[in-house]
Amino acid sequence: MGQNFKMVAKTLYGFEELLAKELKNLGAMYVKIGVRNVSFEGDKGFMYKANLCLRTAIKILVPIRTFNIADEQELYDKVYGIHWDRYMNCDDTLAISATVSSNKFTHSQFMALKTKDAIVDKFRSREGTRPNIDLDHPDLKVNVHIQDHKCTISLDSSGQSLHKRGYRTDTNIAPINEVLAAGLVMLSGWDGQCDLLDPMCGSGTLAIEAAMIACRIPANINRKEFGFERWKDFDEELYDKIEESCLNRIREFHHQIICYDKAPSAVRKAEENFENANLSDYISVRQEDFFKTTKPHDKKLHILFNPPYGERLPIDVKEFYGKIGDTLKQGYTNTNAWFITSNMEGIKSVGLRPSRKIKVFNGKLESRLVKYEMYPGSKKGKYINAKKEEE
Repeated sequence: MGQNFKMVAKTLYGFEELLAKELKNLGAMYVKIGVRNVSFEGDKGFMYKANLCLRTAIKILVPIRTFNIADEQELYDKVYGIHWDRYMNCDDTLAISATVSSNKFTHSQFMALKTKDAIVDKFRSREGTRPNIDLDHPDLKVNVHIQDHKCTISLDSSGQSLHKRGYRTDTNIAPINEVLAAGLVMLSGWDGQCDLLDPMCGSGTLAIEAAMIACRIPANINRKEFGFERWKDFDEELYDKIEESCLNRIREFHHQIICYDKAPSAVRKAEENFENANLSDYISVRQEDFFKTTKPHDKKLHILFNPPYGERLPIDVKEFYGKIGDTLKQGYTNTNAWFITSNMEGIKSVGLRPSRKIKVFNGKLESRLVKYEMYPGSKKGKYINAKKEEE
């Protein structure tokens, strides 16, 4: 397919090892874990596959130049020196994003502006005309990353963030990010070998990501477009082969994914999103108050949900989280129950001792993904007195 080159997959804090494992399973070479990113090598076809299949990646960047800079003028000069005509034409559109972590350079927007000026000035000097800026749908998206004095210029092969899967057209008040949802399913250890219940499903994102994992459906198969599809060297025939190969790995799922929500509007939104994702055959949803339910069968059950934190949805935290614990104890034996929350007082109010606590972030909210193991054989629901694990 061509020569291998370096790429960088960006991810959420705490998901680096998950992403590295995904990359290795896909066939990436020289996988190296960083902070909120994983670097690797592959060819053009692998870049297409990474964008299509990775569940815990936000972006796939392709670095094209790394250099040191002493000031803004040196950034301009070195960006100007790049052969931009290899990557775009003068009548293409352009967008620049920048992230800066430096005592010397503190304004990311200004560094993005200097980069843009260098690129358009290069075209104007050579061809008498310049690319236009399109922040929403550019032909080429360039990423500038400055760490102290080290600057890396990359092409953004993804375009829009990869959390925008393409299936979610309707959301509830506090929707969960699709990449976060996929990572939570993976961290919880669910492998599609038992039923899964999301008792507070909202717009259904956790259930959709769980179904796609169970069926090995490529994470971004529903997206309309990736950034690389607008690149000068896009190989449509190669992409079609990669997509077909990934679709051939889809498998049947022989258990159930069940969703509850007590709000009729949330149930309707979830149904629409399940249909958009072509997963209505695998996921059922109905209006239920979790606190008034019991387990639908005696078989092993995996629960995963995103309850209100008391941030955007007002709740009595102590009472609400106490009801979670009571419901699990009284009605859900032989169950592994996981949920994410940023409310540490809420966790204390559950009244059960979690067997695991994993540190994650929901947006800017430092949160915990907690696990409760409800033993079979007791209506009161014995639970593990294991030593708490902090990650």
